Order: sequence, then structure tokens, then C-alpha cells
Amino acid sequence: MVNAELYERAQALAVLHERQRLARNVHDAVNQSLFSAGLIAEVLPRLWERDPEEGRRSLEALRRLTRGALAELRVLLAELQPSTLTDAELGDLLRLLGNALAGRTNIPVAVTVTGEGALPAEVQVALYRLCQEGLNNIAKHAEASRAEIHLHYEAGAVELRIHDDGRGFDLAHTPPGHYGLSMMFDRAEAVGAVLSVTSQPGHGAEIAIRWAEAPEQKTR
Repeated sequence: MVNAELYERAQALAVLHERQRLARNVHDAVNQSLFSAGLIAEVLPRLWERDPEEGRRSLEALRRLTRGALAELRVLLAELQPSTLTDAELGDLLRLLGNALAGRTNIPVAVTVTGEGALPAEVQVALYRLCQEGLNNIAKHAEASRAEIHLHYEAGAVELRIHDDGRGFDLAHTPPGHYGLSMMFDRAEAVGAVLSVTSQPGHGAEIAIRWAEAPEQKTR
């Protein structure tokens, strides 16, 4: 009975934490994007009359913000339906994350997918979360002008790379908790993936995650 009660409490706490995370995402991303879009839309008619060229730039910013907010909403809807994270193509999910970051930060994100394959559900979710965390780190720390996501399928294996051209950092002197790397290493290890980081000050950073089927899985 005690174990059952502890399990129920743990489940309730996990649900609460997930709701809080989603609420923060709505506030930090969607709400701010829509608020900025609303301000631009309010002044755009007067701005266009005074300076059409500046009006065009504001119109492009409005388009970017609304597209980004739509991508953020699609990400949130996918996370509200956990089956979406396992049933959808991983490449499509990564494009959603890239579009959301581009709309939120004005950092263009190029996504390339080569090959094809099916992944265990827990591996696909882990790669999605790792990419999400990597992009969040770029938004918070990198001061980048562009980012790239590369997903490559091989026979019985997959590799995900997240690259930015930002300020980079010294791997030997990374402040504790910076870039959330310890959490990312733990998440990768939990599904049997190998995560590596390459970076130099002034030369951007790249996170690579590789997962391969265990030999016993291949022989089944």
C-alpha cells in the first residue's frame, strides 16, 4: 500500500511538472511572440504610410513572428499528445522545433534529413528532447546567426547533429550546469546513445548524438 501511494504521488508530481513546463513554454514563447506581433500589427498601417520600406521590414517581422507562434503551438500540441512524438516522422518533429526557434529568435535553422528508418519509441522521444534542449541552449547562450540540424539514418543506427555558428565555449572550463550538458548526457545514456560536444571560443558549437541497435536486437 505504501509503494502504491508513493507511486501515485510520483505520477501526480510528474504530471504537475509537465503542466508547469508547458505553461512556461506558452508564456515564454507563444505569448511573447503574439504580443510582439500585435504591437507590430497595431502600428503597421501608420508606419507604411510614413515609410513603405520600413513598413515592409515590419511586415516581414510580423510574418516571422506569426509563423514562429504557429510552430510553437504545433510543438505544444504534439507534446500534449505523447503518441505524436512516437508516431510522427522524427524529421518532421525536428523541423517543427527549428521553425519554432527561428520564429522566436530570428535565428534561421536549416534541417536536413538523409536516409530513413524506424526507431524505438523511447529513442525517438529522447532524440527529440535532446534536439529541443540543444536549440534552447543556442537561443540562450550561443549568440548565433544561424543553426543547423542534421539527421542521418543508417542501417540499425541514427545520428543527430545540432550545430551553431555562435560564440562557442571552452570545453575545459564550462561553468557548472552551463548549456545543460549534464542533463543531455544523462538523457542520451538512458537510451544507450552516445553524445559528444565539439566547441571552441569564437567558432560555434556542435552536439552529436549517435544511437545504434545492440547486437542482440539485430539478430532478433
